Amino acid sequence: MHWSDRFSALLPKRESLLSHAWLRPIANRLLDPMLWRFQHEAVARGVAVGTFWAFVIPVAQIPVAVAHCTWWRANIPTATAMTMVTNPLTIGFWLWMAYQVGAIFLSAPQSLATANREGASSWLIEYGWPTVLGMGMFATCGAALGYLAVKWVWRLRIWLKRRTRRANGIV
Repeated sequence: MHWSDRFSALLPKRESLLSHAWLRPIANRLLDPMLWRFQHEAVARGVAVGTFWAFVIPVAQIPVAVAHCTWWRANIPTATAMTMVTNPLTIGFWLWMAYQVGAIFLSAPQSLATANREGASSWLIEYGWPTVLGMGMFATCGAALGYLAVKWVWRLRIWLKRRTRRANGIV
């Protein structure tokens, strides 16, 4: 069984989405076949949308990404998979890395020392802005790079197929 067949078997079926009570108001837009096909432009947009929302908000990334997929005509399964870049196991690393990147641009201290003042608000004032800036940069740069990478890999795949056909004498 090919990997795409296995992946397609895991996706929810059209009838189950149509019968879901919460999805009925938007089912006609959500179930557009173009949002579920693996075509290069839709997949590239799905990678961009999923990567962007993975870094922008810490919770409810998948529903927001799916909503934007309907607007941007992006591949829904790809976008939901890309939101998993930041998950409970890796979010600590990404927040630390975002702080480091944001601190460079805001000229903040690079080390994360324990705040001397009391309370969460003092921690947010001291560490929040560099972290937010870093996550925003990861979101926009990651989305753009993901989009371009998918387009490049897709073209490379087509070029390799054509080269193989020409080498075998098939035109």
